[in-house]
Amino acid sequence: MKGIGGVEVFIPRDRLGQYQTKVLPRYQRYEEAIKEDLSLMFLSGISTRTVGLISERLLGRRLSHAEVSLANTELTAAVEAWRTRDLSLLSVKYLYLDGVNFEMRVCGNVQKVPVLVAIGVDVKGIKHVVGMQSGDKESASNWREFFRDLKGRGLKGEWVQLGIMDGLSGLEKVFEEEFPKAAVQRCHVHVARNVLAKVPMKQKREVADDLRSIFYASSKTKAQSQWEIFQKKWESDFPSATKCLAQSLKSCLTFYNYPEEEWISIRTTNLIERLNKEFKRRTKPMEIVAGEASCYRLLAFVAVKMELAWRTTPVGKVCRTLPWFNKFTQNT
Repeated sequence: MKGIGGVEVFIPRDRLGQYQTKVLPRYQRYEEAIKEDLSLMFLSGISTRTVGLISERLLGRRLSHAEVSLANTELTAAVEAWRTRDLSLLSVKYLYLDGVNFEMRVCGNVQKVPVLVAIGVDVKGIKHVVGMQSGDKESASNWREFFRDLKGRGLKGEWVQLGIMDGLSGLEKVFEEEFPKAAVQRCHVHVARNVLAKVPMKQKREVADDLRSIFYASSKTKAQSQWEIFQKKWESDFPSATKCLAQSLKSCLTFYNYPEEEWISIRTTNLIERLNKEFKRRTKPMEIVAGEASCYRLLAFVAVKMELAWRTTPVGKVCRTLPWFNKFTQNT
């Protein structure tokens, strides 16, 4: 037992073998608190084999990695309840959308399986992971099913004002169809990357500076003016790069229609990219995820941990938590 070590228990036996104690469940070899600790260690990033080594000091015997995995499977129901929870009480105004790939064991084979992810920002600026679902991130039909699942769980489509995303194939069109009252914000980082890919190495730095002058202009009018300058300057030399930017420019400047204090948060997909980075960091030691249910257990743990950290940094109010901001407002 935890903190005590092994305890020898004598169980009475009857001639017919029908006696069953109600004090200890059958075949249980350690208490529930130990099982919870094993699961927490695994979810925090310790491998099943390492947990087995630690268990030797806790229990006096080494648990096999199969026993540790079995303890984790009992979390499946709780994770699934959280992943498919009711969203009707959330008033989501912004949706960050992206997909992340995992090496996963499926039907005895290792395959690259994408997981679609959505972060919702409510009217108070608080961020929530509202959706995680296996599906091809390049498939428009999978994104449509993903959005309909969110709405089926209570997400109010009429409340959604903006979708922040990169240039995934078909995503923008499907989003506009499923959320007709919402606008689209394309990530500046991804657009700039696509533009610079069509520019020779010697001119990349100069073109990148001109792109920043557009994306970080003080107003939408100035951004449009900088775009005209960019077009005149580079169209003859790099027509492909200029055309690439022209095709995405409208959705790149959508953020100007929203409160200025939110611009820093909604002009890129950095928020969901950070979450996906944490997902990959947690699964990296495993190399191969055991399956879809195992993947959801790990991602749910990371997502809940990130949500706790996000409570102190709501969208649009990040600067108000900084000491220099408070000092500046007091002086003015």
